[in-house]
Amino acid sequence: MRHGEARRGRLLVAAAAVCWSTGGLIARLVDTDPWTTVFWRGLFCAAFLVGVTALRERRRTLDVFLGMGAPGLAMAACFAIASTCFIMALDRTLVANVLVIQSLSPFMAGLLGWAWMGERVAGRTWGAMGVAVLGSAIMVSRYFYTEAAAGSLGGDLLAFTVALSFAAATVLLRRNRGVRMLPAAALAAALASLVASFAARPGSADAGDLLLLALFGSGQLGFGMILFTTGARRVPVAEAALIAVLESVLGPVWVWLAIGENPGLPSLVGGAIVLAALAGHTLADLRLEWRAAAAQSVSGSGSRNRSSTGT
Repeated sequence: MRHGEARRGRLLVAAAAVCWSTGGLIARLVDTDPWTTVFWRGLFCAAFLVGVTALRERRRTLDVFLGMGAPGLAMAACFAIASTCFIMALDRTLVANVLVIQSLSPFMAGLLGWAWMGERVAGRTWGAMGVAVLGSAIMVSRYFYTEAAAGSLGGDLLAFTVALSFAAATVLLRRNRGVRMLPAAALAAALASLVASFAARPGSADAGDLLLLALFGSGQLGFGMILFTTGARRVPVAEAALIAVLESVLGPVWVWLAIGENPGLPSLVGGAIVLAALAGHTLADLRLEWRAAAAQSVSGSGSRNRSSTGT
């Protein structure tokens, strides 16, 4: 049962990464300033998640929101910071820098999970994370020494904040598996929208932008949040953050397919390395599960044989 739970968790986190990977494409298509983007994206996401929570909980909706407690509020703060800083980072540094820095999130999650929960990270997971960072670096290597990369320290620091906040939120999800985190995700989106409202220009978005921003908030962010908050509590924190790196690989692919922006050979090679790391890690986990299931089956069979002999 536990192995089945972990398998479902991995699939849900991977699906969340696929949702989130469309963010770069939508951001390219939207013609609004960063603060306005954060405002509308957060507002649509909050409305979507509140609606989903209301459908699930019905009369208990208000009680669920009020009963989040400190863990829910902490996770809301982490996701709000990550969501806001992500858009700000894209505006202040290269997308390449953001992708590489975000790939450090599994290491941060692993260290936080070990320090906070005593959850040990398997050697194969550390290895896969290292290979994933290498692949991400290769993906964006052609941008490292360009003129555009200079003077982007502020954006890089924002991207680092995204990675750290996401890692902390992942640990909170794992540590508080009994707490409903969907209301916390809704609160996170509302907080991001509230902060952005002081600098946003909501009226500058036309009908086309609003349609894209609605998709950005409800589909890319909101539905991704549902998948991640459901799946991340079922797998170790470092593994959940590692699977989420899939977002960095798929992001350039959607831009390439939709608007013809060629990612280049380094992106394809680096992406293949990241995918190989994730696939290898997943296969290693499945092999361990199969061995454990086989051992349990043999053990159960032996116990039954001894019982029948004794009678």
